[in-house]
Amino acid sequence: MGKRGGFPGGMGGFGGMNLGNLMKEAKKMQADMAKSQEELAQKEFDATVGGGAVYVKVSGDKQIKQVKLQKEAVDPDDVEMLEDLVLTCVNEALRKVDEAQAAQLGKYNIPGLM
Repeated sequence: MGKRGGFPGGMGGFGGMNLGNLMKEAKKMQADMAKSQEELAQKEFDATVGGGAVYVKVSGDKQIKQVKLQKEAVDPDDVEMLEDLVLTCVNEALRKVDEAQAAQLGKYNIPGLM
């Protein structure tokens, strides 16, 4: 009389890979991802807008490290323009971080991660 229920052929439900190897690979991938994230956090990304009027530098972990404004960009009668330039510059620098993250961590191809 044959077996009923369970996995045919033992743990074949994982494509023939044993559970120990699967866990080992998952831990290695987790360590590799942590290393990639750490390396990315150490990098710096920058952006300039307004013909050099505003410069922003951010870290790979999205911390603003530096903001530079040219004197010509500071017009007390047009504060809104300077605010828009700073906002645009910060968002551009953060977009560069996001692109680098996608490139760095996208190689792991884990659904729902990015």
